[in-house]
Amino acid sequence: MATVKVIGAGLAGSEAAWQLAQRGIQVELYEMKPHKKSPAHHTDTFAELVCSNSLRSDRLENAVGLLKEELRRMDSLIMACADETRVEAGGCLAVDRHGFSELVTRRIKNHPNITLISEEITQVPQGPVIIATGPLTSDGLSEAIGQYFGTDYLHFYDAAAPLVTAESVDMNEAWWQSRYDRGTPDYVNCAMNKEQYEAFLQELINAEEAPVHGFEDKNVFEGCMPVEVMARRGPDTLRFGPLKPVGLTDPKTGKEPYAVVQLRQDNAAKSIYNLVGFQTHLKFGEQKRVFSMIPALKNAEFVRYGVMHQNTFLQSTKLLDRYYADRNNPLVAFAGQMTGVEGYVESAASGFLAAVAMAAKVRGVAVPNFPRETAIGALGLYISDERIENFQPMNINFSIISPLEQRIRKKAEKNMAIAKRSLAIIDELKAQGI
Repeated sequence: MATVKVIGAGLAGSEAAWQLAQRGIQVELYEMKPHKKSPAHHTDTFAELVCSNSLRSDRLENAVGLLKEELRRMDSLIMACADETRVEAGGCLAVDRHGFSELVTRRIKNHPNITLISEEITQVPQGPVIIATGPLTSDGLSEAIGQYFGTDYLHFYDAAAPLVTAESVDMNEAWWQSRYDRGTPDYVNCAMNKEQYEAFLQELINAEEAPVHGFEDKNVFEGCMPVEVMARRGPDTLRFGPLKPVGLTDPKTGKEPYAVVQLRQDNAAKSIYNLVGFQTHLKFGEQKRVFSMIPALKNAEFVRYGVMHQNTFLQSTKLLDRYYADRNNPLVAFAGQMTGVEGYVESAASGFLAAVAMAAKVRGVAVPNFPRETAIGALGLYISDERIENFQPMNINFSIISPLEQRIRKKAEKNMAIAKRSLAIIDELKAQGI
């Protein structure tokens, strides 16, 4: 049986290597760290979370919650490590980012079917191979992939939010609560009244941005929009986005605040919190100046400022099939954000499906069918849909999953029915030994 190469040990690559190895296939996992790092990476560990520490909603009525549950039932490495290192975050799954990456690294290194090779790959290897080098693929390999396909990458810009120490947050100006009081009160809520918000907004709009080569607002992915870009879109854009006050009650007034910045636990020790949805490419000094205008953060100690970087992705709808493989060479596959899936969980799901399909190919058996009724299958079908003219990265959502035959009026009930249908299919696939 052929050895499969996996290039890149991020979320998608780690998941792909694990799934292949668990199926008895020898894997050579190539990772350029620690010898070389991208501008957004800071550690030597695998599956490093460079933006938020949240894997988003854990509720089945939410599409990403369904995707997580599908992966759990399929014995996902990423989901197992996330569940073991989770930190409190209300109805979301958030993790201790360092503990999570260290656990993934340890399990990968200890697997008898995985050989780790620490070197940078700058050519597209002959198959069987899964390339999962992420949106920050090195220049050498990025150029090689372009030459391999004979086409240019598309690109967009991504941003990471700042981190502050818990002890520097003024709790006289903040309170603990989860939105709509769902789950435990795991978020620190930092309110602003109308006057404070308008002053903050004006300074945010006028703040000096760090130079990012080729940056234009239109190239920013909507799911990771910098706060200063949102601020330029209108005075209430932030209040309907990351600063929305809905479902929260300020204990000082007993009323819904005008605007709220939420902080979420970023490590198991509860000593560091991130500013939820505060991706930015402001200069570091400007971040300190403007974000300190939030009353609860007036004395905040920033342990990491927000950063901006360019993400690249393939024109997958023209190049890849539903299993993330080259349509002209099924033993060369891709996975992760470079394929146009967006988000940590979605990246892991693409690595899972690419690996399951590759395992079947090298064994000489039929590739299993993950239909559009499943979230895993729907993502693969989205990135390979030739009918899409202006292909852009996408998070999992119920609109790309097959609708129900019967009409259900209430959204939550409809989504739950879709989730139950999906999980029944996943359980059947699992029973077949997929």
